[in-house]
Amino acid sequence: MAIFTHVTVGTNDLAQARDFYDNVLGELGLKRIADLGDNGSIWGQESPSFFVLKPANGQPATIGNGVTVSFEAPNRASIDAFYDAALAAGAKDEGAAGPRGWAPHAYAAYVRDLDGNKLAAYCFKPA
Repeated sequence: MAIFTHVTVGTNDLAQARDFYDNVLGELGLKRIADLGDNGSIWGQESPSFFVLKPANGQPATIGNGVTVSFEAPNRASIDAFYDAALAAGAKDEGAAGPRGWAPHAYAAYVRDLDGNKLAAYCFKPA
């Protein structure tokens, strides 16, 4: 059973965010499943799970210090592809793809999107 229905991050440039997430999340098997006009877009597999929206209050989107959105990856190769695609699209490196020692078989990568939101992709399957 899923614990969350979805996660949302803000953006100040929706067109740029759509291109970024179409490319980067595509490497993890997610696709854009809905657009909310000029307000945002939604990615997922069969149901909505990740929203990128302009803030409803009309103020600029800002990042949360200490907040990370982590996506489950189907395998280690998809994490490498996620990381490479993110950097190629202008993301900032926050931790190269590789093993993480805090859990058995943990393999992950961390980046910051074009608005500064911290993202990760994780796989817990053996190599």
